[in-house]
Amino acid sequence: MSRRGSPEPSPIADRPAHPIIFFDGVCALCNRFVDVVLRADKRGTFRFAPLQGDTAKELLPPLRKDPSEWSLVYLDERGTYDESDASLEVCRRLGGLWRLLGLLRVVPRPVRNAVYRVIVHNRYRWFGRHPTCRVPTPEERDRFLP
Repeated sequence: MSRRGSPEPSPIADRPAHPIIFFDGVCALCNRFVDVVLRADKRGTFRFAPLQGDTAKELLPPLRKDPSEWSLVYLDERGTYDESDASLEVCRRLGGLWRLLGLLRVVPRPVRNAVYRVIVHNRYRWFGRHPTCRVPTPEERDRFLP
């Protein structure tokens, strides 16, 4: 999923009770990002859903056929964000020192997203790929959506 160049978050009809981070469930880099957010999110604010799952099919537009075109997607009460904006919104919402990463917003979106896309296109080769989507631990189960 990618709405390249979208300047603002897109509105949605149903606002989630918790912000949702949609991630590629088989991508090792994406799963590491989820692990980092899980550790940093002491208040249990975020929910997580694989892009391959039912929640994504229900709440997001259809994915592109090529997984190398997929993007992390962040959905909250203000709308949806993808590409570098999604990562920066997650950091903003985490607060604390994570908020400092939000300073990367001074980098123009086309530059940020170009770097983001290079990483996305190479993520399986550079970081690996799992044979199946992540299975949450019993402690994590209530934070993951199908």
